[in-house]
Amino acid sequence: MRPTFHLKTLTLAVAAFSAASIASAAGLDRSGQDVTAFFQDGTYAEAVYTYIDADVTGNDNAYVGTSDTAYVKGNKTGDIAEDYDFFRYGVKTDINDTFSVGILYDEPFGASAEYTGNSNFTGSPVTAINDLIGERLTPLVPEVTNAQELSNVVDQSQQSLAQARAQVAAAQAALAANPALAPILGPQIAQGQAQIAAGETRLAPVLAFDNYAEAQLANTQNTKVEVRSQSLTGLLGVKLGANKNFQIYGGPVAQRIEAEVALRGSAYDLATGYTSNSNPDMDYGWIAGLSFSKPEIALKAALTYRSEIDHDITIAETYPLRGLLTETGALRNGATPEQAAALGAAAVNQTTNYEVTTPKSVNFDFQTGINPTTLATAKVRWVPWGDFAITPPLYNEVSKANPAYGPDGLNLVDYKDDQWQVELGLAKRLAPALAVSGSIGWDSGAGDPTTSLGPVDGYYSVGLGAKYNVTENWAVSAGGKYLWFGDAKGVLPTGKIVADFQDNDGFILGAKISYQAKQGF
Repeated sequence: MRPTFHLKTLTLAVAAFSAASIASAAGLDRSGQDVTAFFQDGTYAEAVYTYIDADVTGNDNAYVGTSDTAYVKGNKTGDIAEDYDFFRYGVKTDINDTFSVGILYDEPFGASAEYTGNSNFTGSPVTAINDLIGERLTPLVPEVTNAQELSNVVDQSQQSLAQARAQVAAAQAALAANPALAPILGPQIAQGQAQIAAGETRLAPVLAFDNYAEAQLANTQNTKVEVRSQSLTGLLGVKLGANKNFQIYGGPVAQRIEAEVALRGSAYDLATGYTSNSNPDMDYGWIAGLSFSKPEIALKAALTYRSEIDHDITIAETYPLRGLLTETGALRNGATPEQAAALGAAAVNQTTNYEVTTPKSVNFDFQTGINPTTLATAKVRWVPWGDFAITPPLYNEVSKANPAYGPDGLNLVDYKDDQWQVELGLAKRLAPALAVSGSIGWDSGAGDPTTSLGPVDGYYSVGLGAKYNVTENWAVSAGGKYLWFGDAKGVLPTGKIVADFQDNDGFILGAKISYQAKQGF
């Protein structure tokens, strides 16, 4: 005879997992987009708080040469992963024995990282500026190979021009005082003015480089990224079959996303100084799924699909390199130094719209009773991060100036691989009001090397949780999880390796308060 494991005896064990059950390290995944609150019996509500403290440290790249893939261990980056927290809420109820409705809130995607200390990601970008000078300016002005020599040449040139202007002014004053000197002073004045004009023309592109270098070398800020999102999901479920074992469910999803990025230091080469602010945008998608339950053995299985969501985001970008390229290009095309400087200053900033598509996903949730007090669970999640990219318009446009990056230019962020995540667990009811749980997990990550703004390649995890029924309807849960992050090399969109991150870890703490009341259908 097959054993019967009534759900009432396993309620504690089920919920003991959920306080800190999923934490994602691939791409921008954060919450795991859990929907299991909708599968609870009767009227159910929960509020979940999650705190994540990750220690992600590494070393920058001290290699000097032309290879993008070579790596030499450099300075320590410090812990770049900022602590972050988020909330998840859910409420559902059964309208009758066929229909259920629910609303879920979570914060599905995000990133929070900042480089501090003494590394190529912080401080004055001396190496990047000197490399730019050596590549673009030294062939034209051989005596200039670095920022200091550039500054010296500009100072000397400006002093020479000032002396020439003074000589012309003196000659003009003498001519005004004694017009009879015109045959002598007139040609001298004309020659001096021509020499000044030629000197100003030669100096203009050099001065543009000097102004750019001075501004960038004065920027000692840190590289930083912050991505936040919120999601609200509405669900309607319909139970099918003679015993109502099957349920189809679905509904609309509203999602809001915003981001800030600052690239600093020499690690980002010519992109140093780039800053963007993506304003909050709300757009919409959908969710659909199928579940099966067999209450007599506490079995529940659900397959849930979430659609992509296309965001049309207003972004304000600042890219100092574009100002330099615009100014020097205008000079080559015959603009005066004043006109070129004005065009360059205007080109540094741009506000426009661009599209970001947050990825679709598939979640599989499974549980079954092993005996009347023990429950086994499994979660599997797939997210195609390999299809995801963030491509700010100004950043992409400037990258196209380099023929090596082809007609499509560069993305600011993209990933090589899709994410797979698996978590297995056991829960045990120890007393009528107390249950504990344990879990192990694996996250594939989204490829190595990966973006320097989130250099982690998946993780392994172990977790513990507990739930205590305060009353028949109210319960509190708490859980924790320890994570071993996969090693990863940080890479620029150009493919250049800029850092190496190894032997990192983190922990997650979660707490939940829940309410559940049975309904007599």
